[in-house]
Amino acid sequence: MSLASHSFRWFPVWQRNFLVWRKLALPSILGNLADPLIYMLGLGYGLGALLPTLDGQPYVAFLAAGTVCASTMNAATFEALYSSFSRMHVQKTWDAILNTPLGLTDVVAGELFWAATKSLFSGAAILVVISVMGLSHGPLALWALPAIVLTGLAFAALGLIWNALAPSYDFFMYYFTLFITPMTLISGVFFPTDQLPSWLALIGGWLPLAQGVALVRPLLAGQVPPNALIHIMALLLTSVVAFAIALRLTRRRLLK
Repeated sequence: MSLASHSFRWFPVWQRNFLVWRKLALPSILGNLADPLIYMLGLGYGLGALLPTLDGQPYVAFLAAGTVCASTMNAATFEALYSSFSRMHVQKTWDAILNTPLGLTDVVAGELFWAATKSLFSGAAILVVISVMGLSHGPLALWALPAIVLTGLAFAALGLIWNALAPSYDFFMYYFTLFITPMTLISGVFFPTDQLPSWLALIGGWLPLAQGVALVRPLLAGQVPPNALIHIMALLLTSVVAFAIALRLTRRRLLK
């Protein structure tokens, strides 16, 4: 069944996760802020003092946009992996929900949209800090919020694929080591991709994190992103295809 055919039947799953998260909302947001802010302040001002401007902006402003996208990716990924796995396998929350009129599509879709929501909270919090620091320019920066949502959806859907395959929490380290960390290094978060070998830059340019960076960085600089529609469609396509795969794999796992 398609996601559209279920309309908003996934919403109670999203709402349940939100109500649980709300009890620890502040520590959760602060935790999501700490790591990216350390990178941004340490590298942005420390290393940035040694570097020339990049694309006409100081390095800390260049890094700020990459930090927003990397934080969005990490928040969506952690929620779709560790938290979803806990609800599916350890706490048996999914089993309880599936004893209601809701189906597996509703549960997985609820997890998808909740993980994307968590990533929005994380990305928006960093966006506020960046704005206070004077590293964003003009009202176009507000359009970074939809770009954050799209990026979060893509990584939430990809994370749910791995969640369906994982036998234990330890399995998630392979995902971070083999996919998330290399992608962070070649997607333009810390430096322009044209500094990479051409073949590696080509690979990095097709990755979902690079699509998010290509949208957010110009917006924070007060510019309309070039080829914005291509990047938007790439993130939407990643989300739809990855969700379909995740749903199929999850159904196969739970029916064993």
